[in-house]
Amino acid sequence: MLRALNDRAALELLLSKGPLTRAQLGELTGLSKVTASQLVERLEERGLVARVGEQAGGRGPNAQMYAVVPSTAYVVGVEAGPQHVVAGVADITGKIVGRTDVSIGEGDDPVKVVHAAVVEAAAEAGAPIERIRRIVLGTPGLVDPKSGEITFAWDLPRWHRGLLTALREDLGRPVAFENDVNLAAIAEQHSGAAIGAKDFVLVWLDRGVGTAVVLGGRLHRGSVGAAGEIGYLPVSGTQVSRDATRRAKSGFRMLTDAAAVKTVAKSHGFKAAGAGDAIRAAIAAGTDGSPFLDELARRISLGVASVGLVLDPELVVLAGEIGQAGGADLAQRVQHEVAAIAVVSPRVVATEVSSEPVLNGAILTGLDAVREEVFGDTA
Repeated sequence: MLRALNDRAALELLLSKGPLTRAQLGELTGLSKVTASQLVERLEERGLVARVGEQAGGRGPNAQMYAVVPSTAYVVGVEAGPQHVVAGVADITGKIVGRTDVSIGEGDDPVKVVHAAVVEAAAEAGAPIERIRRIVLGTPGLVDPKSGEITFAWDLPRWHRGLLTALREDLGRPVAFENDVNLAAIAEQHSGAAIGAKDFVLVWLDRGVGTAVVLGGRLHRGSVGAAGEIGYLPVSGTQVSRDATRRAKSGFRMLTDAAAVKTVAKSHGFKAAGAGDAIRAAIAAGTDGSPFLDELARRISLGVASVGLVLDPELVVLAGEIGQAGGADLAQRVQHEVAAIAVVSPRVVATEVSSEPVLNGAILTGLDAVREEVFGDTA
């Protein structure tokens, strides 16, 4: 057990600090030189680490430097949308080594689309399929925490129960689904505005609207995976749908999704191709853009305040096209408005993950699982 713990600690150090000598590993782990040397030899024999160079200096021969072998294992992250599927392959160090984008037709079989994306990305990465240890697929809608199945996807009506089993059989690899906004929160927690935050909420404002809830550093999914589906939050003055299929727009989403933002922007004189473009134009316009931005902040604050009053998080991150375009300007307005209408006043900030947060969150989720499998099996 002790040997396995030491090996795991060494592997984590090699990932986080880069190539190290045996002596450096000994110093960082608190192990003797002899024990550190034996540790490195074990990991070399297993093919987990390899010599990657020498460190000059000092008396005697140069010290050998060691690093984790990148090709030990691979993970694939997949982001599914209504028009295309993006797949990215990362080696065990976390470096993305392959990426592809596959278009989706209206009647395309999801299994064939995901299969094509995974195989193309793996080929670009030079990653043998048998070394892909995990495929994590981000999807809009509900993912059952117990079964791992998609139970409802707003933009993907052909994605349904049974798809998880079909993908596992087709690809012959472990496959997992996760809600796309939850994955964006994982990326934010790892390398964005939520680094170090134990309790935070990520509010996704885009074509769809949703939140991810992180409590005590862990995602809270709810009993059926519906925690954070704030788009359905009933808001006075908006339509409240009784559609059993949940495909009708209603509630908070009608106020804050991309289509709604474009409409309100146009009413203030900011006509643009996209919601993000309209917001950026309003910010650039200075005081002339303030009425539109203030109205948008009031709309967003209704959802943020509702979540805040239930969870009292320390931090709220605005993400998606709207949150990213609004930046600090919109975030500060929302923070001010929430403090004015509620007895909570969380810090509200804009996302700091500028590119493909869902895909990156999927890769990070896969890496956590695969490293646990590979590094944990060192006895």
